[in-house]
Amino acid sequence: MSVHFTVSGLTRNLIHSLGLDHDRAPRHLTPEQNLLLECYLAGQIPESAWNDYVFEMPELEKHANARRPRNAA
Repeated sequence: MSVHFTVSGLTRNLIHSLGLDHDRAPRHLTPEQNLLLECYLAGQIPESAWNDYVFEMPELEKHANARRPRNAA
């Protein structure tokens, strides 16, 4: 027997914030998410707004971290 369930966004964010998600590769972004990421990396989205987006879509942070230059502080 197997049990299947879906994880709501709030639960997913909680799991992510606790570091319990073990996704190795970030999920693919939608075109809209990709545009948000490009705008953020270009400095067109303030950090406070970006944090709101990341709270709703944690995969954005994974993609941003992967795209940032390694020597940037």
